[in-house]
Amino acid sequence: MKMTLRALLGASVSLALAGGVMAETITIATVNNGDMIRMQGYTDDFTAKTGHTVEWVTLEENVLRERVTTDITTKGGQFDIMTIGMYETPIWGKNGWLVPLNDLSADYDAADILPAMAGGLSYDGTLYAAPFYGESSMVMYRTDLMQKAGLTMPEAPTWAFIREAAAKMTDRANDINGICLRGKAGWGEGGAFITAMSNSFGARWFDENWKPTFDSEAWANTVNFFKGMMDESGPAGYATNGFNENLSLFQQGKCGMWIDATVAASFVTNPADSTVADRVGFALAPDNGLGKRSNWLWAWALAIPAGTQKEAAAKQFIEWATSKDYIELVAAKEGWANVPPGARTSLYQNPEYQKVPFAKMTLDSILSADPTQPTVDPVPYVGIQFAAIPEFAGIATDVSQEFSNAYAGQQTVEEALAKAQALATEAMEAAGY
Repeated sequence: MKMTLRALLGASVSLALAGGVMAETITIATVNNGDMIRMQGYTDDFTAKTGHTVEWVTLEENVLRERVTTDITTKGGQFDIMTIGMYETPIWGKNGWLVPLNDLSADYDAADILPAMAGGLSYDGTLYAAPFYGESSMVMYRTDLMQKAGLTMPEAPTWAFIREAAAKMTDRANDINGICLRGKAGWGEGGAFITAMSNSFGARWFDENWKPTFDSEAWANTVNFFKGMMDESGPAGYATNGFNENLSLFQQGKCGMWIDATVAASFVTNPADSTVADRVGFALAPDNGLGKRSNWLWAWALAIPAGTQKEAAAKQFIEWATSKDYIELVAAKEGWANVPPGARTSLYQNPEYQKVPFAKMTLDSILSADPTQPTVDPVPYVGIQFAAIPEFAGIATDVSQEFSNAYAGQQTVEEALAKAQALATEAMEAAGY
């Protein structure tokens, strides 16, 4: 008879405690977004099953990336589990900095992880991080404001349509911005958005010889379009807005459209948090007719740094938090719309989840993202909103700061792109490319 994960964990803990093994306290670094905060609220369930307790270090996205990168590269040993993503995992796995997750229990069913997620969180065929949730990006929009503007959102809109709609939906007198987008510096904040957007404009970070291309017409078109649209129809101070700031604006009814992570759909449609929960529609991320949409591919995943003294307890936590049982726990407590999406195939085969209004668009967005061919023209790197090389995070953080300065009017787009080209070229040459 097949044992459930709960039974397996319960049995293993009972045996461990009976054998004199003390329960552990594990320290987990994570990001301050809604799904991770929700997970912290269920930690008592994990403790009840295993006897292990958890200490959380919850950080803003840019700070999290800086802290965990510093800790792993210096062997600091502050954390037993780190929340990382598709950029770090293959690089760190290759370097031997992470514990392989190739011995998870049969009941965990690692084969159920969506192939796009498992592939992005593996190196050389070995899984090094388990996805807590997976995401792409898509358009979330106010159906009432779209109707008021006399427009109909296509399932697969163009950037030209998005800009037109944003202008028509903007109502400054009533504090409604036609569109809210990330302008915040940070390679995974505003940097991720503008990079994914640039793919649909025919831009790329590096050419086939690893030469930066910020001096290209495609990059000028991307950044000028973004800044022009946001100056026309975006919120004041958009240069410092990231995921959480735009989520708050949308939930308060201050955005006509928001293009961002598919995972946000559960938050904007939750009537407990969103004033516009019953007036939200979804569409694929925009394109320009060049064959590439502007959606990314990402997973927030849990990984174990090599050298932890608490590997067994950390693996038990990862099995608990990224399991089918955890999904069912959240569904039972908060409804299917609020479970962590995008990680498991079985979720999208579940008839109850198929009733969730954004489920299909989320899956379609994830499946349409191709990190192996992210751009119109060929590139030597893998990754959609990042290039999967160790140097990228530092370069892209600096580049995104120049872009944010341009959004804020502190320099021109042309000046920002020239600085981006210079610093990226210098860094890549120094790295030996």
